[in-house]
Amino acid sequence: MKNLSPHEAFELCKNGAVIIDVREEYMGYYKCFDAKNVMYCPLSKMIAEDIDFPDSELLIFADSVGLHSKEAVEFLAENGYRNIANLIGGIVEWERDGLPLLVDKAQELNGACPCQLRTHKRE
Repeated sequence: MKNLSPHEAFELCKNGAVIIDVREEYMGYYKCFDAKNVMYCPLSKMIAEDIDFPDSELLIFADSVGLHSKEAVEFLAENGYRNIANLIGGIVEWERDGLPLLVDKAQELNGACPCQLRTHKRE
């Protein structure tokens, strides 16, 4: 399995690679990758449906911390895809490395864990 650091992924995106964010919709998209080519396809949808991904460009699978994206890469490799990679550390490492993010400032995060990437409404 090919694993990429956030900086490697960002540079590859400048040259046509595509980040595919596999976070589930219920997790929300408070923080999103701000790169040239980003697609959203939840892992559950990818597995349940016959999604046909392009094979002309490198596909870099990403999530919050790199766990579900690894599952996506393994699943696709088993189904014949070869031009695929996993983003190590997901959007958490992407942000730590100072790479660009789209942040929905209209939503507010709270909770005990600073790595939470979805919103929680205050009561």
